[in-house]
Amino acid sequence: MDLPVSKFAIIVNIICILLFAGVAIFLGVTWQDIPAEIPGHYNVRGEIDRWTGKNELLIIPSVSLILFIAITVIERFPQIWNTGVTVTQENWPQVYLVIRNMLAAMKLEMVAIFAFLTINTALQRALPLWFLPAMLIAVFGSLIYFIARIILAR
Repeated sequence: MDLPVSKFAIIVNIICILLFAGVAIFLGVTWQDIPAEIPGHYNVRGEIDRWTGKNELLIIPSVSLILFIAITVIERFPQIWNTGVTVTQENWPQVYLVIRNMLAAMKLEMVAIFAFLTINTALQRALPLWFLPAMLIAVFGSLIYFIARIILAR
């Protein structure tokens, strides 16, 4: 099964790479100005509830990059995806395209969230009150949207 990559997925990958580059540039330029202690964890209200050394700041973009690469690899193997619907000879292109676009959207959301967390943490700021609701709405909203599209594509 040869599934073409959609324009949406290409644009998402470009945006993700730009976000990675932006975070890397930000950290490279500001590293000397980042205090030795930075927030290590936030509670549900976005308040800082643990402090850590600034070297741990590199964990966030590293995890984001590892997940980005893993999802990018998984996108290439639609036969391993659990689609939630019966995939037939007639519907596989539509179903797999929707799932590939869903994975791309999840990638973008993840990279954007981790980029925001990296910069926010480096600046020693509490998370804004809107962060958790916005993140949940983005993630679950896109999941609901793409699941509905999968059901319609079957």
